[in-house]
Amino acid sequence: MPRVKRGTTHLKKRRKLLAKTKGFKWGRKNRIKLAKVAATKAGAHAYRDRRLKKRDRRGLWQIKISAFAKEQGLSYSKLMGLLKTAKVELDRKILADFAVNNKRALINIIEQVRTK
Repeated sequence: MPRVKRGTTHLKKRRKLLAKTKGFKWGRKNRIKLAKVAATKAGAHAYRDRRLKKRDRRGLWQIKISAFAKEQGLSYSKLMGLLKTAKVELDRKILADFAVNNKRALINIIEQVRTK
């Protein structure tokens, strides 16, 4: 078998790895072995946290809606129950946005739901 010299390929692979770990602390930004582990773990955490972000956002929306509901003399669960029985199909993201930026619209929705 002929001899294969991997000089350029080897360097490209290392440069690409070090580019991924640029900005990391200590030796994880410039030592190949440490950088390889750091890049792998960073990728794993990024994958996991893309899913956790959705969970966190939903929790924040619930807190915003709950705070607004308390101002109106309702609990979060009572408000969501009223909206569900009235077949209002606004999701929590939109309701939370209304609770922060457009309170008048959400108050109108609640008043219509209460009368039904």
